Amino acid sequence: MTDLTLRDATPQDAASICAIWNPIIRDTVITFNPVERSPAEIAAMIRDRQGAGHAFLLAQSGGQVLGFASYAQFRGGLGYARCMEHTINLQDAARGKGAGRALLLALEDHARRAGNHVMVGAVTASNTASVAFHAALGYATVGTMPQVGWKFGQFHDLVLMQKIL
Repeated sequence: MTDLTLRDATPQDAASICAIWNPIIRDTVITFNPVERSPAEIAAMIRDRQGAGHAFLLAQSGGQVLGFASYAQFRGGLGYARCMEHTINLQDAARGKGAGRALLLALEDHARRAGNHVMVGAVTASNTASVAFHAALGYATVGTMPQVGWKFGQFHDLVLMQKIL
């Protein structure tokens, strides 16, 4: 994508993010969350994550939002203060064209500059494209949690992948 740009998200981007995220929530097991997000929830998430010093980024082309990525602390507590977990979602049409790679590399750079040490990706095991994407960017599979997700009337496995920043 030659005209791909990345920028910090703002609360005003919440509706565009919902337009990408809610079909993923509603129609796939990419996320185990079954409840669609409201623009108000997304706007608050953007403010909260950026306020905590974490990135919330958008990928755009031709003024259209193609995807978003963000990170936050992996688990609560000071012992995990340098371990982050990311979220990255793209429109279907944007997959495989470099936007996801650009977003994740920018998140990693932001997290590294903020003094973080590890980035975690928690990927639905059946999402083999995402597992391969993370592996191609240097993420190692460190564990699989069988049947921890429940969606669409069945259990789903979760693959934990990490990269030392």
